[in-house]
Amino acid sequence: MKYTLIVTEKPDAANRIATALDARGKPKKSIQNGVPYYESYRSGNIVVVPALGHLYTITSKQKKRNYPVFDYHWVPRYQAEKKAGRIRVWLKVISNLAKEAEMFVDGCDFDIEGSIIGYTILKYACGEKQDTAKRMKYSTLTDEELQTAYDNLLPHLDFALVEAGLTRHEVDWLYGINLSRALTEAAKTASGQYSTLSTGRVQGPTLRFLEEREKDIQSFVPTPYWKLTAKISIDNKIYAVEYERPLETLAEAKAIQNAAKTKTGTVSSVEVHESEVQPPVPFDLGTLQREVYKLFHYTPIRTSAILQRLYLDALISYPRTSSQKLPSAIGYKDILKKLQKTPAYTKQASELLAKPSLKPNEGKKIDPAHPAIYPTGNLAQKPLDASSRNVFDLVVKRFLAVFAEPAVRQNVNITISLNDYRFCLSLARTLMEGWFRFYRPYVRIKEDTFPPLMEGQTVDVSQLSVKKHYTKPPLRYNPRSLLLEMEKKEIGTKATRASIIQTLHDRKYLNGVDQLAVSDLGFGVIGVLERYCPVVVSPEMTRMLEGKMEDIQQCKENKQSVLTDAVETLKQVTTELKAKETTIGSQLSEALKQSWLNDRAIGTCPKCGCNQLIILRSKKSGKRFVGCTGFFEGKCNMAYPLPQKGTIKPLGSACKICDAPVVATYMRGKKPWRLCLNPQCNSKATANKPEAGC
Repeated sequence: MKYTLIVTEKPDAANRIATALDARGKPKKSIQNGVPYYESYRSGNIVVVPALGHLYTITSKQKKRNYPVFDYHWVPRYQAEKKAGRIRVWLKVISNLAKEAEMFVDGCDFDIEGSIIGYTILKYACGEKQDTAKRMKYSTLTDEELQTAYDNLLPHLDFALVEAGLTRHEVDWLYGINLSRALTEAAKTASGQYSTLSTGRVQGPTLRFLEEREKDIQSFVPTPYWKLTAKISIDNKIYAVEYERPLETLAEAKAIQNAAKTKTGTVSSVEVHESEVQPPVPFDLGTLQREVYKLFHYTPIRTSAILQRLYLDALISYPRTSSQKLPSAIGYKDILKKLQKTPAYTKQASELLAKPSLKPNEGKKIDPAHPAIYPTGNLAQKPLDASSRNVFDLVVKRFLAVFAEPAVRQNVNITISLNDYRFCLSLARTLMEGWFRFYRPYVRIKEDTFPPLMEGQTVDVSQLSVKKHYTKPPLRYNPRSLLLEMEKKEIGTKATRASIIQTLHDRKYLNGVDQLAVSDLGFGVIGVLERYCPVVVSPEMTRMLEGKMEDIQQCKENKQSVLTDAVETLKQVTTELKAKETTIGSQLSEALKQSWLNDRAIGTCPKCGCNQLIILRSKKSGKRFVGCTGFFEGKCNMAYPLPQKGTIKPLGSACKICDAPVVATYMRGKKPWRLCLNPQCNSKATANKPEAGC
């Protein structure tokens, strides 16, 4: 039996595509050696087989772990990764299914990563079928769109997108493997111990943003200034009004305070103006990740995972898009009619459907492959977890809001004269809610109560005070602001920025979750890169390469030219790194040592008071415990036992009963608990839980 073989990116997508294309909506599922595939019928036999994301990857042709390395090839992942043995069986099943196929279709997501996944499978596993295969293009996994995509197959793969994707992967591999090996080998040579250090074409410039901000914060010198505030009574309500400008000296502040002191003031001006607040624009991935972080504090990488699940469940459109456009082809009314059936959205959807026409307020960003993120209108087939519900609700309400009317706000600026000294009060309120109603509770707008005021009116003054303030350093980046900075500087792509931030955390180059501070190790790595190979942490270089890859996608540049330039740059960089390997290794080794101490430091030893308590492991028993660093010098034998399972994290606090250090213990699948390290703590005699003495 001959059939059309469709290759998809993930098993869930294969199931959806097979179900949508089967004439009865009930494809036959088969499992061969643990690999699922589906048989459907739609004007001919169809077999749909999934991948597991990338089944092929890049690796060096040479086995030695030296550098520089420029000789590489694409191989099945099981040949390059120890934990990817399952891929061998997966590829064998796909190859067997390809033997009986008469037509091939790439049904992976229509983006760079999906294009590479489909291309490499068709080329290597299906026997060079990449040139004859056809392409499905869709933005949602709804039955209607999948059927349309299959009935209107593109005649060939998106070769320009494939070429751009292959180039990006190969350039990133060249930068990552060479720079990471250079750092790792230098540190190993100096310390004699192996620790993985990494950097790359995007990772380096991103870490540099953070380092520059951290240096600005650490070198910041606060400057004092004074604010003069009066409390006035209007219609039995107290308002705080501020002097028109901050004051640079206490003497000036006191002088104005004395001169302005009075029991009554006069309203010298009331300026009222109204303004329209346009509806928000549709979500692209970066904007959605930032909004989710602001509202729910989900990290960008977590948001990406949630969006992927919602997409595979056919609840939202393809999320990895940079578009802020909603073309009419998606069917505004059909989506609203589906949403109308959900009680939470019935009222808003009905109101929009009653409008004579629907026109979204769109942004400027365009993505040729996909529209902005929008709900399909489908109902969830199974209950969503809390985080998925939050993100889905946000996507739906944003979609509703973009079709709504502008809101109207009223702003009032009031000037109060105290002995001819100007004090100001600014108030704002909403006159017409417009799109605010559709986006609640995610719209957070200041709503003030306006006092009845007219020019020349007298007000009572109850207090006039001076308060000292200090200028503040720039804020540390958080995941939201760092994403925005990367986007502004054109560092990384919409699909990779979240993973870059996560990698910096995983490599322990960053401390903190909400406020991203560069660690000692991060400073050590970026310091070496800035000094010995500044070109690789230059945003300009990375932006230039991104531009070239965009040019490849538009057939204005070719892959070989970009790769040649990358190799030439790396040859110069690695030569410099090798020449300075001893010095670099010494710097990195010291940074690693400090990082090791920081990860294990519990606090100051309560016994000797001059050394640190750190987490150690006994050479004899292999058990971990907390000991004083003075032990190694024979000066202090202070020690505490530790649980042997779970992750221990210092809390920087002491037990309220015995003053011993307190740590947090994290066990998989369980809530973390606080542990007083002192086994003799009095509270433990009367409590079963270890946190009782904390």
